[in-house]
Amino acid sequence: MASHRKSRTPGTRVAGIRTPALATAALTSVALLSQTADAAPSDDDRPSLEEVEKKVDDLYRQAESATEKYNAAKEKTSKQRKRVDTLLDDVAKRTQTLNEAREELGSFAAAQYRTGAGVPDTATFLLADSPQDFFDRNQLMDRMTGRQKAAVDDYVTQQSETMEKRKEATESLATLTDSQDDLKTAKATVQKKLGTARELMSKLTAEEKARLAAAEEKKQEEAARKAAELARQQAEQQEAEEEAGQQRQAESGSSGTSDSSGSSGSTSTTPSAPTDSSYTAKAEKALAFARAQIGKPYVWGATGPGSYDCSGLTQGAWKAAGVSLPRTTYDQVEAGTTIAVSQAQPGDLVFFYDDITHVGIYVGNGMMIHAPKPGTYVREESIFYDGESSIHSVVRPA
Repeated sequence: MASHRKSRTPGTRVAGIRTPALATAALTSVALLSQTADAAPSDDDRPSLEEVEKKVDDLYRQAESATEKYNAAKEKTSKQRKRVDTLLDDVAKRTQTLNEAREELGSFAAAQYRTGAGVPDTATFLLADSPQDFFDRNQLMDRMTGRQKAAVDDYVTQQSETMEKRKEATESLATLTDSQDDLKTAKATVQKKLGTARELMSKLTAEEKARLAAAEEKKQEEAARKAAELARQQAEQQEAEEEAGQQRQAESGSSGTSDSSGSSGSTSTTPSAPTDSSYTAKAEKALAFARAQIGKPYVWGATGPGSYDCSGLTQGAWKAAGVSLPRTTYDQVEAGTTIAVSQAQPGDLVFFYDDITHVGIYVGNGMMIHAPKPGTYVREESIFYDGESSIHSVVRPA
């Protein structure tokens, strides 16, 4: 701690600091925002605006990561609750059946009493109309008693097993609920950090804000340039594939029916056409849905219709096309075929970052529709909006 005390300069002590991390953050804010400090650090020592922006972006990604974990826990909790409800219904039905069996046993016991089944065997034998009547009645009562007892034992066993399952499911649900509460708490902590970061940004001077806006504009220009480059590459590739296809058709036609290679070439192109056509039709529906959501706010955990998070938007878009996607980015990335970025087609899902915490839906020409982060709205943007290295993978879901 001595090193921290020694590094402070007079006039920069911040009240309420409890940890070195917070102290460092506070000193950074002062160094960045204070315009009147007597001993202002040099430009080389001050964090750049880009560094400040990166800190904020990192916090947004932390929030988005927490959102996806929350979504997963919420989905598991919902499934577990349905399972518990099913078990409770099963227990109720089994209990009712057991009660009915017990009532039947009571009626049977009364019948035994009325027929003298409770009387000693010797007396019953003497009172019977004939020896055969005694033996027939005694055998019938034994068989009925055995069946009833077996039925009750079976119901008791089933009830015990079902109650055990209900207990297990309830405990599992409680665990998931606790986990969900923990995630909510973590989310609140991240949101608090985001608030602090936004406050820091709001205190920038007009000149600093202008510089930051210029840096952001430059970043977007680079992202647009990358998107245009990808669009050009894809157009050239498509043109080359079309030329190759026309050439194969020409060769197939000139060879005639006697040329087996012509027949083979025709067979190889037929299967791909329906698949592409089917996917294109579904993708158009998904994109139409996504475009209709542009302008709606990003809200963590939201699945529409008034707001969305990133995976909620892609799930809703493909649902409109008749394709069911999992809820979270972690699961959606596994719900299709991974392809190269250069092979991306409209409707494909573009995933971002090593921890796969963001996703958008590709619209073509290097662009996508996505719900970016808290405080923003669903919009169309370059898939290189956060740099080429941020792209994790592209997945074709249908």
